[in-house]
Amino acid sequence: MAFFNTDIEAANARQKYISQSWLKSNLLYLGIGVGIGVVLALLISAFNGSWIGLRGLIFQILFSSIISLCVTNCIYVSQKLLLFSKKKFWVYISIYYASSILGMLIAIELIYLIQAWLFDQQYHFFHLQDTLFSSIVVVIICTIIFSYYTQRERMDAKLKERDLDVLRLNQIKTQAQLDTLQSKINPHFLYNSLNAIASLIHEDPDKAENMTLKLSRLFRYSINQNQEALVPLQEEMEIVSTYLDIEKVRFGDRIDFFIQIDEGLDLAKIPRFLIQPLVENALKHGLNHKTKGGELRIEIRKTDKIVISILDNGLPFPEELGLGYGLQSTYDKLELLYPGAYELQILNHPLKEIRIQIPTNNG
Repeated sequence: MAFFNTDIEAANARQKYISQSWLKSNLLYLGIGVGIGVVLALLISAFNGSWIGLRGLIFQILFSSIISLCVTNCIYVSQKLLLFSKKKFWVYISIYYASSILGMLIAIELIYLIQAWLFDQQYHFFHLQDTLFSSIVVVIICTIIFSYYTQRERMDAKLKERDLDVLRLNQIKTQAQLDTLQSKINPHFLYNSLNAIASLIHEDPDKAENMTLKLSRLFRYSINQNQEALVPLQEEMEIVSTYLDIEKVRFGDRIDFFIQIDEGLDLAKIPRFLIQPLVENALKHGLNHKTKGGELRIEIRKTDKIVISILDNGLPFPEELGLGYGLQSTYDKLELLYPGAYELQILNHPLKEIRIQIPTNNG
């Protein structure tokens, strides 16, 4: 029943739109008819060398208005009944002009019928002179109108094509920017990791090998351009865990890492490579000088949005925090993927925290 009601509502809305379009067209061409009537009255007066009078003016306006309305509705009816397409140009143009001429013939006879009724005159069918003159006027005006609308449709089509090209270019640009952002690994992290591996080679070869494999996995993830911009949270957290395993080797017991994630978020989609740079940022700027008792927490909660929090007990954020503080790529990525639909907060109270809220997007 819901589908049936929806179909009825859609049909009613379509019928309302058609009615409004028909009424708007009639009002437009009624105005055109009045304008043509005034112009014809002026031309006839100029040709005769004297003003045709109020009655003549009214007759010309009535004459042109009725012709305009009859032609408009004949074209409208022919379009609805015959369903001819502009793709078949000669069929379209033939029916267009035939409808115009038919509307003009109906209008002339209707005008003389009204005139005979108003002025108590005898009505005679078919008025050759008026038909010939009006046919020329109708053909000229319909040609002008047809040319105008055809040209406008061509311009609209070109504008739509240009808009599509701009959209495609923006999509390509956005993807390129995302690929660039996602492929960035902090060179200081690489330098420190390689130094740590070098120091472990002689002390603990197995640990050095394990750390090398994890580092390789992290880089492979960062430069893999075949992955989508959004990935399941579970996949992103596997990479974060890999990164933390590498950092644990460097920091030892100086820092404890905690991860807390609400149930049911494993398949929720988040931007690829979003969390690791924030964790790295916390270690580099906040916890790097901690000799003991350091804590870094990753908390991911689900409200009406996905809330990602990176908390640490290291040095607080400076009062004047610039985007160069390792956060520019995060802002850029969020703006590309969620323009105007995300929040990024940098807090020192009650806890030092970077908090990101993004729309829920389950896989």
